[in-house]
Amino acid sequence: MFKKKALRINTYLGYGTPYLFRATGRALEDENIDFGLNQNVLKTLRNIYRQFESDEIRNISLLIKLPNGEIVETSTDAEGYYYLEKDIPELSSYLDQEGWLTYSVAYNDKKIKKKINNNNNFTSEMLIPSSDAEYGIISDIDDTILHTGVASFFKWRVIANTFFKNFDKRLAIEGTVKFYEKLHNGKNNNPVNPFFYVSNSPWNLYDYLSAFFKKNSFPKGPILLRDFRTPFDKTPKPKMPHKKSEILNLLKMYPKMQFVLIGDSGEKDADIYTTIAKQYPDRILAIYLRSVNHKRKEKRIQKIIDSFKITPILLVRTSDEAIVHAKKLGIIN
Repeated sequence: MFKKKALRINTYLGYGTPYLFRATGRALEDENIDFGLNQNVLKTLRNIYRQFESDEIRNISLLIKLPNGEIVETSTDAEGYYYLEKDIPELSSYLDQEGWLTYSVAYNDKKIKKKINNNNNFTSEMLIPSSDAEYGIISDIDDTILHTGVASFFKWRVIANTFFKNFDKRLAIEGTVKFYEKLHNGKNNNPVNPFFYVSNSPWNLYDYLSAFFKKNSFPKGPILLRDFRTPFDKTPKPKMPHKKSEILNLLKMYPKMQFVLIGDSGEKDADIYTTIAKQYPDRILAIYLRSVNHKRKEKRIQKIIDSFKITPILLVRTSDEAIVHAKKLGIIN
């Protein structure tokens, strides 16, 4: 007889306002994934397989303990995800120096507690941007800060990089950490400009990407991924592309904040970013598109750039080019 697996709650870094608490995550069976350093290919393959194979815990009650001590009940959906929004005054009083507040999530079913590890207490954090922030930064991940190969034929490089390389073997694109640190510090050299990472990668890769970010010392920020759809998924498809939807959500959440958008030339970032800049011409300070060294794609991107006059936009081949450009715009030192 198979041994029953323990349960866990995969809590995702989130964002909110001084008066709006938001929490999201997913209840799952614990696949005992180990993101250690210097792992061999077989162990990496096993970890990736377990991330995609993990079974969600559907329609189960959860308890979220807020920073003020209040406990709120919520529940997971048919895919095991939970979403909570709650108006709470004066959340700013619970923030650390970098704008993060800590809360915890637990299962609320006595029948399940016997199978839970970690004392049924799973912590998470939510970002509330500082009032001193000059602007926010929304960055793509694949081929923008992490060599992935999205533009490769049949995306074979995506498969090879994701499934056969542990996070510590993946390479951050040259100079991105330096550029992002400068954006985080802004022109006033105050590290409070918030980062938001948006990707079409599935939530199953959240822990993998988080480990990569920490190892390479990227500015801490929410990682906004999407649900992994199978060919047999009967749930309605989103009406809007995931990346566009997430960026618009951020613009609405922080209506007084301007943003820098960073992506690459391999997919639809140029189309999405310029469309958003047209819709919000006073909100987008600059657009940076990382070159993926694909002549046909970049020829199309260059046509978009040449005809776009609303927001400063640059096709980036080195991070030093982006730094020089951002200095001229006056958004970094």
